Amino acid sequence: MRAPLVLVSAAMAVPSAFYRPLVAAFQERGWEARALPTRGFERGEPIASREHDWSYTDEIQSIADAVAKARADDPDRPVILLGHSLGAQLCLGHELNHPPSDGLVTVGAGVPHFRHYPYGGAPLLVISLAIPIVTRLRGFLPKPFFGAPGARTLMQEWAGFLRTGVPPFPAAGRVDVPSLAIHLQGDALAVSTANKAFVERFLDPDRTTRWVYTRDAAPEGGTTDHVQWARTPGPVVDRIITWWSTHQR
Repeated sequence: MRAPLVLVSAAMAVPSAFYRPLVAAFQERGWEARALPTRGFERGEPIASREHDWSYTDEIQSIADAVAKARADDPDRPVILLGHSLGAQLCLGHELNHPPSDGLVTVGAGVPHFRHYPYGGAPLLVISLAIPIVTRLRGFLPKPFFGAPGARTLMQEWAGFLRTGVPPFPAAGRVDVPSLAIHLQGDALAVSTANKAFVERFLDPDRTTRWVYTRDAAPEGGTTDHVQWARTPGPVVDRIITWWSTHQR
């Protein structure tokens, strides 16, 4: 079986260039990876504004377009989606509503319902209530809000996910391709309870492996931080390659 192509869907407000070490780590091991553009956060591209808006549906369609192009370019090569944080939610939306990939990897994924978080999730609930008000007034989500400058529709949809735990896209059934869910030990943004809810609710248990990336497994100078893990991604990449070798179709 040929080594697959890995398409990386970024975390909220993280530009694709941030994933260069991740792409390089795959390439060093004989795989190919590409970080998909992060709408609104790529150099030289328009940012979110009252006039420039987008949604979860728009982002999921971009993933579908990338998967379709990869398959058209090389029909015999498997395609794996790697979703980081918000990117994992978008990849989930793709897998449930478009022709699925050949494998799904999530890092730092979670159902971001406020009730999954410490202190009753009060800080997240406050954020989820503030976002619709601010975006209606300004036409987008301005700094210093998390994820800013954020698109009005996408951030309103994300806020609804925080409040209700219901994703802003159709989510009938479960992902039934081989899936690897990587939980980052100590992740404050995708806590263990939220990650387990994502796995148990949306992924087929018979086709899913959940791996906890512990702090002691990080390389020297590395971390299991929600975002910064991608700067020294060797252990994650090695785990993905091992998983694929035993769980591919």
